[in-house]
Amino acid sequence: MCKFIIKTLGCKTNQVESALIAEILGNHNYIETDEIKEADYYILNSCSVTHTADNKNLSFLRRAKRENPKIRTVITGCMAQLEKENLVRKNIADFVIGNYEKNDIAKILDNKTEYSVSDIFSHNTFRYEKLYQTTRTRASVKIQDGCNNRCSYCTIPYARGKNRSNSIENIVEQINLFADEGYYETVLTGIHIGQWGMDFLPEKHLKDLLQTLEDTKIKRYRLGSLNPTELNKEFIDFLAQAEKFCPHFHLSLQSVCNRTLKAMNRNYTEAQIKELVDYINLKFPNPFIGCDIITGFPDETNEDFENTANNLSGLKLSKIHVFPYSRRKGTPADLMKNQISNEEKKKRAGIIQCISNQKMIEFFNSNLNTQNEVIIEKNRDKKTNFLKGVTKNYINVLIDDKDIYKNSFQKILITGLSNDNKMIAKISKTL
Repeated sequence: MCKFIIKTLGCKTNQVESALIAEILGNHNYIETDEIKEADYYILNSCSVTHTADNKNLSFLRRAKRENPKIRTVITGCMAQLEKENLVRKNIADFVIGNYEKNDIAKILDNKTEYSVSDIFSHNTFRYEKLYQTTRTRASVKIQDGCNNRCSYCTIPYARGKNRSNSIENIVEQINLFADEGYYETVLTGIHIGQWGMDFLPEKHLKDLLQTLEDTKIKRYRLGSLNPTELNKEFIDFLAQAEKFCPHFHLSLQSVCNRTLKAMNRNYTEAQIKELVDYINLKFPNPFIGCDIITGFPDETNEDFENTANNLSGLKLSKIHVFPYSRRKGTPADLMKNQISNEEKKKRAGIIQCISNQKMIEFFNSNLNTQNEVIIEKNRDKKTNFLKGVTKNYINVLIDDKDIYKNSFQKILITGLSNDNKMIAKISKTL
């Protein structure tokens, strides 16, 4: 029987899909291994969101061949979809498999079909297969694929295609299956989850799905990234009274400067962002609010950047994920004038990172001596050997207690802060 090793780069959606790939191959008598030297196939589920991600993909493929010259390399994911012709022409991998064809991987390998990439925009329906196992404490459920937006810097719609939503029935089935397997929490993931249901007739809204999840067996759920326009007051009011929702928001902002937002083709304003963040903080006690920010977008002046930095400083956020702008061939932003130097992009990213660090300290301090609910994970923290878990509002906590609490749902009291930005807690009640 053939053995395979799988490497996953990028988003939570890729992680879910890699788990499904491993399960599909296992059902077809392939054996997963952690040892590259004994593997017959090296499967790379690639990310292509930045130029750096592309370089990582190529590096991992080269390393696999170096460590095991006989191994057959397989690339799937977004780079396989976007760079299919180059990957074949340059003989970079033995197999190139598109995003829509991932679920066919066993048949593709069995038949030795070295190239299997279709036109991603030709697909109108979501491909659903049940996933029975995941190695993570929080089980992710893919609720949609694709994106209908056209941000001026982004290639992902061309890698993932148009928005395609999984049905409520399938999602509920998958969540209840995970609950029956002993999982307490699920994360709803996808390429653009705020567009879930927009392709249905009649059209549905993400809130329609979440109302149904309140009646599933799972104890709690989290949401992936959302655009500011997808969180109106009515939706936030619903989330505030939803028993199973974790108050953990990740906002795909990218900038907080009107001029830059317009150039990015993001359809919201500084004022809308401020109103949204203020309203979330009004409706939830100590919510985790993270966001993404791109620095050094083409023609982002010093004044534009200072506007974003000042606005971020004034917002009650918990963490900022900052990325220097990465030029992507084929996007409108790649052709824009006044490209910013890499040095300046990194300098601006460092300034935003400092703001983020301060936000994290403020968030941690606001949670000291408070009670929270936590799912204790299956494995202990490697550095401290403490139990570890994540609170409802997305705080990583360390707990000095017994193994019997592993993979359990507990009420805890947060008592302090560790040296590596994790909070110390003690169990106060079993839930």
